[in-house]
Amino acid sequence: MLPEEAVATAIDVLQTEADSILALRPRIDKNFLDAVQIIYDSKGKTVVTGMGKSGLIGKKIAATLASTGTPAFFVHPAEAGHGDLGMITRDDVIIAISNSGETDEIIQLIPFFKRFGVSLISLVGNINSTLARAAMVVIDISVEKEACPLGIVPTSSTTAAAAMGDAIAVVLIKKRGFKQDDFACLHPDGSLGRRLLIRVKDVMVTGDALPFVRPDTKLMDAVIEISSKRLGLALVTGRDKRLLGIVTDGDLRRGLLAWGQQLYSKDAASIMTANPRTISEEELAAKALSIMEKHSITSLIVPEASNTGDTGDTVKGIIHIHDILKKGIV
Repeated sequence: MLPEEAVATAIDVLQTEADSILALRPRIDKNFLDAVQIIYDSKGKTVVTGMGKSGLIGKKIAATLASTGTPAFFVHPAEAGHGDLGMITRDDVIIAISNSGETDEIIQLIPFFKRFGVSLISLVGNINSTLARAAMVVIDISVEKEACPLGIVPTSSTTAAAAMGDAIAVVLIKKRGFKQDDFACLHPDGSLGRRLLIRVKDVMVTGDALPFVRPDTKLMDAVIEISSKRLGLALVTGRDKRLLGIVTDGDLRRGLLAWGQQLYSKDAASIMTANPRTISEEELAAKALSIMEKHSITSLIVPEASNTGDTGDTVKGIIHIHDILKKGIV
Protein backbone atom coordinates (compact mmCIF):
# COMPACT_ATOMS: atom_id res chain seq x y z
CA MET A 1 0.00 0.00 0.00
CA LEU A 2 1.36 3.39 -1.00
CA PRO A 3 1.53 6.12 1.67
CA GLU A 4 -1.08 8.14 -0.20
CA GLU A 5 -3.49 5.21 -0.17
CA ALA A 6 -2.89 4.61 3.54
CA VAL A 7 -3.65 8.26 4.33
CA ALA A 8 -6.81 8.20 2.21
CA THR A 9 -7.99 4.99 3.91
CA ALA A 10 -7.40 6.40 7.38
CA ILE A 11 -9.25 9.61 6.55
CA ASP A 12 -12.15 7.57 5.17
CA VAL A 13 -12.32 5.57 8.41
CA LEU A 14 -12.47 8.72 10.50
CA GLN A 15 -15.13 10.24 8.25
CA THR A 16 -17.27 7.10 8.31
CA GLU A 17 -17.11 6.87 12.10
CA ALA A 18 -17.78 10.59 12.50
CA ASP A 19 -20.84 10.25 10.28
CA SER A 20 -22.02 7.33 12.39
CA ILE A 21 -21.87 9.45 15.54
CA LEU A 22 -23.65 12.38 13.92
CA ALA A 23 -26.40 10.02 12.75
CA LEU A 24 -27.20 9.38 16.42
CA ARG A 25 -28.41 12.94 17.01
CA PRO A 26 -32.06 12.33 16.01
CA ARG A 27 -32.08 9.36 18.39
CA ILE A 28 -31.65 11.57 21.43
CA ASP A 29 -35.38 11.27 21.95
CA LYS A 30 -37.91 10.11 24.53
CA ASN A 31 -36.28 6.68 24.74
CA PHE A 32 -32.94 8.28 25.56
CA LEU A 33 -34.50 10.52 28.21
CA ASP A 34 -36.39 7.57 29.71
CA ALA A 35 -33.16 5.58 29.95
CA VAL A 36 -31.41 8.43 31.72
CA GLN A 37 -34.32 8.84 34.15
CA ILE A 38 -34.39 5.12 34.97
CA ILE A 39 -30.68 5.19 35.81
CA TYR A 40 -31.05 8.43 37.77
CA ASP A 41 -33.97 7.09 39.83
CA SER A 42 -32.37 3.73 40.51
CA LYS A 43 -31.65 2.85 44.13
CA GLY A 44 -29.13 0.27 43.01
CA LYS A 45 -26.23 0.18 40.58
CA THR A 46 -26.02 0.32 36.83
CA VAL A 47 -24.79 -3.00 35.47
CA VAL A 48 -23.40 -2.93 31.95
CA THR A 49 -23.02 -6.08 29.89
CA GLY A 50 -21.93 -6.95 26.39
CA MET A 51 -20.02 -9.64 24.51
CA GLY A 52 -16.82 -9.27 22.50
CA LYS A 53 -16.13 -5.75 21.23
CA SER A 54 -19.44 -4.58 22.67
CA GLY A 55 -18.25 -5.87 26.03
CA LEU A 56 -15.09 -3.79 25.80
CA ILE A 57 -17.20 -0.72 25.10
CA GLY A 58 -19.45 -1.75 27.99
CA LYS A 59 -16.48 -1.77 30.36
CA LYS A 60 -15.63 1.76 29.26
CA ILE A 61 -19.22 2.96 29.75
CA ALA A 62 -19.37 1.39 33.22
CA ALA A 63 -16.06 2.99 34.17
CA THR A 64 -17.21 6.41 32.97
CA LEU A 65 -20.47 6.16 34.89
CA ALA A 66 -18.75 4.98 38.06
CA SER A 67 -16.19 7.80 37.96
CA THR A 68 -18.83 10.48 37.51
CA GLY A 69 -21.28 9.77 40.29
CA THR A 70 -23.33 6.85 38.95
CA PRO A 71 -22.35 3.61 40.74
CA ALA A 72 -21.76 1.08 37.97
CA PHE A 73 -19.85 -2.06 37.07
CA PHE A 74 -19.45 -4.44 34.14
CA VAL A 75 -20.62 -8.06 34.13
CA HIS A 76 -19.45 -10.44 31.43
CA PRO A 77 -22.60 -12.11 30.06
CA ALA A 78 -20.99 -15.55 29.81
CA GLU A 79 -19.74 -15.38 33.39
CA ALA A 80 -23.15 -14.06 34.49
CA GLY A 81 -24.70 -17.37 33.46
CA HIS A 82 -22.22 -19.20 35.68
CA GLY A 83 -22.88 -17.43 38.95
CA ASP A 84 -22.09 -13.75 38.44
CA LEU A 85 -25.81 -13.00 38.26
CA GLY A 86 -25.53 -13.04 42.02
CA MET A 87 -23.94 -9.60 41.79
CA ILE A 88 -27.17 -8.15 40.37
CA THR A 89 -30.03 -7.06 42.65
CA ARG A 90 -33.64 -6.14 42.00
CA ASP A 91 -32.79 -2.46 42.44
CA ASP A 92 -30.16 -2.45 39.70
CA VAL A 93 -30.46 -1.29 36.10
CA ILE A 94 -29.05 -3.32 33.23
CA ILE A 95 -27.54 -1.73 30.13
CA ALA A 96 -27.11 -4.49 27.55
CA ILE A 97 -25.10 -3.70 24.42
CA SER A 98 -25.42 -5.78 21.27
CA ASN A 99 -25.18 -4.61 17.67
CA SER A 100 -27.24 -7.54 16.40
CA GLY A 101 -29.51 -7.70 19.43
CA GLU A 102 -29.26 -11.48 19.17
CA THR A 103 -26.10 -12.20 21.17
CA ASP A 104 -26.73 -15.65 22.67
CA GLU A 105 -24.95 -14.99 25.96
CA ILE A 106 -27.13 -11.95 26.60
CA ILE A 107 -30.40 -13.44 25.32
CA GLN A 108 -29.99 -16.30 27.80
CA LEU A 109 -30.02 -13.77 30.66
CA ILE A 110 -33.37 -12.21 29.72
CA PRO A 111 -35.48 -14.71 31.75
CA PHE A 112 -33.47 -13.78 34.85
CA PHE A 113 -34.02 -10.07 34.24
CA LYS A 114 -37.74 -10.67 33.75
CA ARG A 115 -38.11 -12.94 36.77
CA PHE A 116 -36.54 -10.48 39.16
CA GLY A 117 -38.03 -7.37 37.59
CA VAL A 118 -34.67 -5.80 36.81
CA SER A 119 -34.91 -2.71 34.58
CA LEU A 120 -33.36 -3.49 31.18
CA ILE A 121 -32.07 -0.83 28.79
CA SER A 122 -30.77 -2.09 25.46
CA LEU A 123 -28.30 -0.37 23.15
CA VAL A 124 -28.81 -2.23 19.88
CA GLY A 125 -28.16 -1.93 16.19
CA ASN A 126 -31.43 -3.76 15.39
CA ILE A 127 -34.52 -2.36 17.05
CA ASN A 128 -36.56 -5.41 15.96
CA SER A 129 -34.23 -7.87 17.67
CA THR A 130 -34.95 -10.20 20.59
CA LEU A 131 -32.98 -7.98 22.99
CA ALA A 132 -34.80 -4.87 21.84
CA ARG A 133 -38.23 -6.49 22.31
CA ALA A 134 -37.31 -7.61 25.82
CA ALA A 135 -36.02 -4.24 26.99
CA MET A 136 -37.93 -1.63 28.95
CA VAL A 137 -36.19 1.06 26.88
CA VAL A 138 -34.46 0.67 23.52
CA ILE A 139 -31.79 3.05 22.24
CA ASP A 140 -31.01 2.67 18.56
CA ILE A 141 -27.24 2.74 17.89
CA SER A 142 -27.38 1.27 14.38
CA VAL A 143 -24.90 2.51 11.79
CA GLU A 144 -25.12 2.67 8.03
CA LYS A 145 -21.87 0.79 7.54
CA GLU A 146 -18.75 -0.32 9.36
CA ALA A 147 -15.59 1.57 8.60
CA CYS A 148 -13.58 -1.49 7.61
CA PRO A 149 -13.35 -2.54 3.92
CA LEU A 150 -14.92 -5.92 4.76
CA GLY A 151 -17.96 -4.23 6.25
CA ILE A 152 -18.05 -6.66 9.18
CA VAL A 153 -15.38 -5.66 11.69
CA PRO A 154 -16.95 -3.69 14.58
CA THR A 155 -15.66 -0.17 13.99
CA SER A 156 -18.39 2.38 13.38
CA SER A 157 -20.82 0.36 15.51
CA THR A 158 -18.54 0.28 18.55
CA THR A 159 -17.75 3.98 18.12
CA ALA A 160 -21.48 4.74 18.08
CA ALA A 161 -22.06 2.64 21.20
CA ALA A 162 -19.23 4.41 23.05
CA ALA A 163 -20.51 7.83 22.02
CA MET A 164 -24.05 7.04 23.16
CA GLY A 165 -22.66 5.80 26.45
CA ASP A 166 -20.82 9.08 26.87
CA ALA A 167 -24.00 11.00 26.10
CA ILE A 168 -25.84 9.11 28.85
CA ALA A 169 -23.01 9.66 31.33
CA VAL A 170 -22.65 13.38 30.64
CA VAL A 171 -26.39 14.04 30.93
CA LEU A 172 -26.30 12.24 34.29
CA ILE A 173 -23.33 14.38 35.36
CA LYS A 174 -25.40 17.51 34.81
CA LYS A 175 -28.55 15.99 36.23
CA ARG A 176 -26.76 15.03 39.46
CA GLY A 177 -24.92 18.34 39.74
CA PHE A 178 -21.62 16.44 39.77
CA LYS A 179 -18.76 18.91 40.34
CA GLN A 180 -14.99 18.99 39.99
CA ASP A 181 -14.54 18.35 43.69
CA ASP A 182 -16.75 15.26 43.43
CA PHE A 183 -14.64 14.00 40.53
CA ALA A 184 -11.44 14.62 42.47
CA CYS A 185 -12.73 12.65 45.46
CA LEU A 186 -13.20 9.63 43.18
CA HIS A 187 -9.73 10.05 41.63
CA PRO A 188 -7.42 10.74 44.58
CA ASP A 189 -4.44 8.86 43.12
CA GLY A 190 -4.51 10.21 39.58
CA SER A 191 -2.98 13.42 38.26
CA LEU A 192 -6.48 14.81 37.72
CA GLY A 193 -7.35 14.15 41.33
CA ARG A 194 -4.16 15.75 42.57
CA ARG A 195 -4.85 18.85 40.50
CA LEU A 196 -8.35 19.11 41.92
CA LEU A 197 -7.72 18.07 45.52
CA ILE A 198 -4.38 19.50 46.61
CA ARG A 199 -4.58 23.07 47.85
CA VAL A 200 -1.91 25.64 48.56
CA LYS A 201 -2.12 24.98 52.30
CA ASP A 202 -1.26 21.32 51.68
CA VAL A 203 2.17 22.06 50.17
CA MET A 204 3.23 25.49 51.42
CA VAL A 205 6.25 26.04 53.66
CA THR A 206 5.44 27.51 57.09
CA GLY A 207 6.86 28.25 60.52
CA ASP A 208 10.60 28.11 61.16
CA ALA A 209 11.27 27.15 57.54
CA LEU A 210 10.31 30.66 56.40
CA PRO A 211 13.20 33.10 55.68
CA PHE A 212 12.61 36.48 57.37
CA VAL A 213 14.74 39.64 57.27
CA ARG A 214 14.15 43.22 58.41
CA PRO A 215 14.25 46.20 56.03
CA ASP A 216 17.58 47.32 57.58
CA THR A 217 19.18 43.87 57.30
CA LYS A 218 22.46 44.06 55.38
CA LEU A 219 22.43 42.23 52.07
CA MET A 220 25.18 39.85 53.14
CA ASP A 221 23.02 38.71 56.05
CA ALA A 222 20.00 38.48 53.72
CA VAL A 223 22.01 36.22 51.39
CA ILE A 224 22.82 33.95 54.33
CA GLU A 225 19.13 33.74 55.26
CA ILE A 226 18.13 33.02 51.65
CA SER A 227 20.76 30.29 51.37
CA SER A 228 19.94 28.65 54.69
CA LYS A 229 16.21 28.36 54.01
CA ARG A 230 16.66 27.28 50.36
CA LEU A 231 13.54 28.93 48.96
CA GLY A 232 15.32 31.39 46.70
CA LEU A 233 14.00 34.42 48.58
CA ALA A 234 13.72 36.21 51.90
CA LEU A 235 10.62 37.90 53.29
CA VAL A 236 11.14 41.52 54.29
CA THR A 237 8.86 42.39 57.20
CA GLY A 238 8.51 45.30 59.60
CA ARG A 239 8.41 45.26 63.39
CA ASP A 240 4.72 44.36 63.23
CA LYS A 241 5.60 41.31 61.09
CA ARG A 242 3.75 42.74 58.13
CA LEU A 243 5.11 41.96 54.67
CA LEU A 244 6.91 44.88 53.01
CA GLY A 245 8.50 43.00 50.15
CA ILE A 246 10.80 40.14 49.20
CA VAL A 247 14.45 39.81 48.23
CA THR A 248 14.94 37.12 45.61
CA ASP A 249 17.89 35.53 43.85
CA GLY A 250 16.92 37.62 40.85
CA ASP A 251 17.04 40.83 42.89
CA LEU A 252 20.58 39.94 44.00
CA ARG A 253 21.73 39.29 40.43
CA ARG A 254 20.25 42.56 39.23
CA GLY A 255 21.82 44.35 42.20
CA LEU A 256 25.25 42.98 41.38
CA LEU A 257 24.93 44.24 37.81
CA ALA A 258 23.86 47.69 39.04
CA TRP A 259 26.17 48.21 42.03
CA GLY A 260 28.85 45.53 41.93
CA GLN A 261 30.57 44.91 45.29
CA GLN A 262 28.79 47.94 46.77
CA LEU A 263 25.65 45.80 46.81
CA TYR A 264 26.69 44.14 50.07
CA SER A 265 26.83 47.46 51.89
CA LYS A 266 23.16 48.08 51.14
CA ASP A 267 20.16 46.87 53.13
CA ALA A 268 17.22 44.68 52.16
CA ALA A 269 14.84 47.62 51.74
CA SER A 270 16.99 49.12 48.98
CA ILE A 271 16.81 46.04 46.76
CA MET A 272 13.57 44.28 47.69
CA THR A 273 10.65 43.77 45.35
CA ALA A 274 7.61 45.44 46.87
CA ASN A 275 4.10 44.04 46.49
CA PRO A 276 5.10 40.45 45.65
CA ARG A 277 2.49 38.13 44.18
CA THR A 278 0.36 36.30 46.71
CA ILE A 279 -2.20 33.52 46.75
CA SER A 280 -4.77 32.30 49.27
CA GLU A 281 -4.03 29.09 51.12
CA GLU A 282 -7.44 27.79 50.02
CA GLU A 283 -6.65 28.03 46.30
CA LEU A 284 -5.73 24.93 44.36
CA ALA A 285 -2.01 24.25 44.06
CA ALA A 286 -2.61 23.87 40.33
CA LYS A 287 -3.69 27.51 40.19
CA ALA A 288 -0.52 28.55 42.01
CA LEU A 289 1.52 26.68 39.41
CA SER A 290 -0.36 28.43 36.62
CA ILE A 291 0.38 31.86 38.13
CA MET A 292 4.07 31.00 38.53
CA GLU A 293 4.33 29.84 34.93
CA LYS A 294 2.51 32.92 33.65
CA HIS A 295 4.82 35.35 35.48
CA SER A 296 8.04 33.26 35.26
CA ILE A 297 8.47 33.09 39.04
CA THR A 298 9.15 30.18 41.38
CA SER A 299 7.29 31.14 44.56
CA LEU A 300 4.13 32.81 45.80
CA ILE A 301 3.52 34.34 49.22
CA VAL A 302 0.62 32.99 51.25
CA PRO A 303 -0.67 35.82 53.45
CA GLU A 304 -2.56 35.60 56.68
CA ALA A 305 -5.10 38.40 56.57
CA SER A 306 -4.61 41.14 59.19
CA ASN A 307 -7.32 41.84 61.71
CA THR A 308 -6.17 45.40 62.38
CA GLY A 309 -7.34 46.99 59.17
CA ASP A 310 -3.82 48.24 58.32
CA THR A 311 -2.38 47.77 54.86
CA GLY A 312 -0.23 44.73 54.30
CA ASP A 313 -0.54 41.21 55.61
CA THR A 314 1.42 38.99 57.87
CA VAL A 315 2.87 35.96 56.10
CA LYS A 316 1.55 32.48 56.77
CA GLY A 317 3.62 30.59 54.24
CA ILE A 318 5.40 30.31 50.90
CA ILE A 319 4.48 27.91 48.12
CA HIS A 320 7.41 26.95 45.88
CA ILE A 321 7.19 25.45 42.41
CA HIS A 322 9.40 22.50 43.37
CA ASP A 323 7.00 21.45 46.12
CA ILE A 324 4.11 21.52 43.65
CA LEU A 325 5.96 19.43 41.10
CA LYS A 326 6.95 16.89 43.76
CA LYS A 327 3.24 16.28 44.31
CA GLY A 328 2.82 15.34 40.65
CA ILE A 329 0.73 18.38 39.78
CA VAL A 330 1.64 19.15 36.18
